Amino acid sequence: MTDFAQAVQDILAAGQRMDNRGWVPATAGNISRRLADGRIAITRSGGHKGFLQAADVITVDENGKPHDAGNRPSAETLLHCQIYQQDPSAGAVLHGHSVASTVLSMIEPTEALQLSDYEVQKVFEGQTTHDATLAVPLFRNDQDIARLAREVAPHFGVMPAGYIIRGHGVYVWGKDMPTALARLEGLEFLLACLLERRKLGV
Repeated sequence: MTDFAQAVQDILAAGQRMDNRGWVPATAGNISRRLADGRIAITRSGGHKGFLQAADVITVDENGKPHDAGNRPSAETLLHCQIYQQDPSAGAVLHGHSVASTVLSMIEPTEALQLSDYEVQKVFEGQTTHDATLAVPLFRNDQDIARLAREVAPHFGVMPAGYIIRGHGVYVWGKDMPTALARLEGLEFLLACLLERRKLGV
């Protein structure tokens, strides 16, 4: 199997898992994987991530330009490219739209959500104990993706749990697709816990 063919299978499987968890409703979200030759395999714009077919995965260069001019990548492709440029170890990027990430990011008045005392925090790189506080930065939603990318840029290197765009969703990445999926599941679990605690007033 070629590297691209394997990447397609990784992306399709990730889309089904994210859909099963309710993290990519309608046509929301996007998924990518870096190829060995430097290209980026990514979901094309507009497809439902739970019903992806091989033809729904295209390739773009490091700046987000499609190799086939007839293909239209998501407008948010630039944010995937930025992660690969900023983190040479990143091999996969996941972007989802869960209820917890959407609601919490809209009601949180500070610039980050604080996650503390959860065992699951250890899924993130550099976290070795529950006895710590992990900040997940929040950025204002912006249809100008290049401007949004400039807001995110200074925070690379201090976002082990990824980041959240307010009212929009999460961005999580890892060295490969299994790692990225584990981090997404860990973050979504922690966000769900935080939302439940706020409902309970604790």
